[in-house]
Amino acid sequence: MSRSKGVQAESEACAYLERLGFEIVERNFFARYGEIDIVARRANLLHFIEVKSGAGFDPIFNITPSKIEKLQKALRLYLAKHPSKLPYCLDALIIRYGGERTEFELLENITQG
Repeated sequence: MSRSKGVQAESEACAYLERLGFEIVERNFFARYGEIDIVARRANLLHFIEVKSGAGFDPIFNITPSKIEKLQKALRLYLAKHPSKLPYCLDALIIRYGGERTEFELLENITQG
């Protein structure tokens, strides 16, 4: 996906999350292990959110175990730089484009086993 499409998807994701009551804390936190697309807060819980989008395929398949591992390392670096006493979780926001229709699916706490 091109960078401009990624930025557009992340902007749509932020608007969607705000409609759900999330407060966007930060976007595009870069760490040597990767990038956290969105850091948001809702109900005294920090959410580290990976945004995946696409048309003609299901972008959920782009969230692999190795991607999750990199995101976990990046979020630990985020917390080291921005200490917080709030509990946190790693989420995925899937955006599926289908012609006139766009579907959003928020998967919370994707590391819970």
